[in-house]
Amino acid sequence: MDTEERQTERDRSSGSHDGTEEGSRSARSSGRLTGLPGLSGLSGPAWRRAGLLGLACAVFALLLSSFVVQPFLIPSGSMRPTLQVGDRVLVNKLAYRFGTAPERGDVVVFDGTGSFVQEPPGDNPVTGLLHGAAAALGLAAPAETDFVKRVVGVGGDRVVCCDKGGRVEVNGGAVDEGYLYAGDAPSSVPFDIVVPQGTLWVMGDHRSNSRDSRDHLGDPGGGMVPVDKVIGRADWIGWPLGRWAVLEPTGAFHDVRSPEGAVTPADAGAPGGTETAGGKGTAGGTGTAGDAGIPGGSHG
Repeated sequence: MDTEERQTERDRSSGSHDGTEEGSRSARSSGRLTGLPGLSGLSGPAWRRAGLLGLACAVFALLLSSFVVQPFLIPSGSMRPTLQVGDRVLVNKLAYRFGTAPERGDVVVFDGTGSFVQEPPGDNPVTGLLHGAAAALGLAAPAETDFVKRVVGVGGDRVVCCDKGGRVEVNGGAVDEGYLYAGDAPSSVPFDIVVPQGTLWVMGDHRSNSRDSRDHLGDPGGGMVPVDKVIGRADWIGWPLGRWAVLEPTGAFHDVRSPEGAVTPADAGAPGGTETAGGKGTAGGTGTAGDAGIPGGSHG
């Protein structure tokens, strides 16, 4: 009898001790978790709320990027000194949304499929989707079919390089391009083209390091970029913070007259034929931009 009672007391004592110790361990563990920075007071529902808030912010950013303003990472030096490698420009997607067309001097981002790139590279669908989302937020380099250049000629313009002073002419008027990279000539390759309606003639500011409309004169489309392929206008440099700036419109084209008053290549009657959007060969039989290429040219 006494033996059974002592055994019962030991069992109760042991149970009480174990329960206390277990509770103590649980309390210590809970204390350690709540003591961690950022985890204090976060229960299951709180984690879910934080996750939903993060998801909502990501969706909002993607929608904003798709329809209003898109960050665009500058992948090359073809637009120096205006844009540097690594700059994030903010592309205004509403700039041409309501009937306004790109103007001479605008810095535009466009899809070069069919003009600068004849066949887009094949990507893994999942990888392409993830990269596209990252690029839309300015976190990754843009797609290989996206470019940033400056508009030099619009529909109907006759663009010639170069006059006796080595300057590009638009509709018979010489353009002083103060935005060019120091030491660069306006073009090392002569050309004489008329820009078809609904398209643009674009060039990089670092002319000796830019693959642009000049390089694609012999390709389908003649190096012209369809206006409906323009993604938007680069209006601001948003990152890095030390480079924050508004991309002010250039005054280089203020004195250029309208295409209606321009002399066309046919009117000029240049011997040997002049380069037009669909033609080949330049006056005097010199090489075209597509034949000569632009040495050291870069994408973007």
